[in-house]
Amino acid sequence: MDVPIHREWMRLALAEAEQAPPTRDVPVGAIVVDGDGVVIAARRNERELTGDPTAHAEVLALRDAAEAIGDWRLNECTLVVTLEPCVMCAGAIVSARVGRLVFGAWDEKAGAAGSLYDIVRDRRLNHRVEVFAGVEAEASARLLLEFFEDPLRRP
Repeated sequence: MDVPIHREWMRLALAEAEQAPPTRDVPVGAIVVDGDGVVIAARRNERELTGDPTAHAEVLALRDAAEAIGDWRLNECTLVVTLEPCVMCAGAIVSARVGRLVFGAWDEKAGAAGSLYDIVRDRRLNHRVEVFAGVEAEASARLLLEFFEDPLRRP
């Protein structure tokens, strides 16, 4: 399903991702939007910058969103991310009870929202997330391809 507001939000996540390459982090951006459509968090990957293996854009954005609303339960929130979340991030999304996930590029090697795994919709877990995949997929994929083709940007 193609929802215009999702494309608008994805452009914000892409803008966040574009700020990552100077740090040599993989350019992935994420935003969290509350139930009223207000952006309450915007982050990008910071693993290289901080040396923290958990500093994925999604995890950082979820932390900021929980702080912004004063609750770890993000039921009414939408997480928008430029790349399909990995297993760690998918687990964090389920744990935070995120209501909706919107992502751009598929990750056939590590994706956990429908490609390799589907943790966010696994019926065996206590929470399932509504997923909108492939939003601005070309722009998201292009950003990643350009990053990995440039040896000066890579870690």
